[in-house]
Amino acid sequence: MKKSSLKIVVLALLIGACNDKADHKHATARAPSNDKKEIPKNIHIMAQPDSIAIDSREAAIIVVDMQNDFGSKGGMFDRWGINISIIQKVISPTAKVLAAAREAGIKIIYLKMGFHEDLSDVGSEDSEWHVGDTINAPNGAKGRILIRDTWNTDIVPELRPQPGDVVIYKTTYSGFYKTELDSLLKQLGKKYLIITGCTTSVCVESTVRDARFRNYPTIVLKDCTAEPVGYDLPRSNHDASLLVIQTSFGWVSSSDEFIKSLKLQPTLATKN
Repeated sequence: MKKSSLKIVVLALLIGACNDKADHKHATARAPSNDKKEIPKNIHIMAQPDSIAIDSREAAIIVVDMQNDFGSKGGMFDRWGINISIIQKVISPTAKVLAAAREAGIKIIYLKMGFHEDLSDVGSEDSEWHVGDTINAPNGAKGRILIRDTWNTDIVPELRPQPGDVVIYKTTYSGFYKTELDSLLKQLGKKYLIITGCTTSVCVESTVRDARFRNYPTIVLKDCTAEPVGYDLPRSNHDASLLVIQTSFGWVSSSDEFIKSLKLQPTLATKN
């Protein structure tokens, strides 16, 4: 073989070897090697009428009207002679739900019934509530019944919002009516709603019904909701609303079942 021919063969072999190494390096870089990938955080909640599986990343806790005017001494309900102990009883389980939700990274949204200081958003039907009446709040401050940014519309101290939580004012029973709740949930990518608060047959049920109309699956935690009206009857308004919700509008569960489901949820797993 001529020297010139030999050089060509050797050069071809060297080029081929280099290409093989480059291809091997490229293939190795693309090959998955025990990459950690996040598994959807599915939780399975025992409920009525049946259990429900949801992705906790697409869930939000809704706290309905757990404010001083409804649940604290000196508030509107208390001044009306309504037995607020029924509402106060749900504070402890609700606080546990909120703590567990925050630890799991679930968004918490508070709804508050409150009107502007000048009463420009008060309808005639609300005049019987004495909206705007000035009172002496238990903390020594001047309060006004159901007025924004006063003691009356502050969330009860045990459930006080934390940084990162959302607070939305409303002027009627439903949390969706003329509020930004729906647009916020869509912006945050939230699909499933866990409902707590008061009162069960009024603002809670109204919010659940409107959520159903907007295709949000809702789960009401029965021991985190309260209804003072008819609580001492053989079949209370609270029980009636829960029955309607679980048969027509959503699911009914409890704080224990919800917290249990969070403790059992998967987080990260190694996938080969």
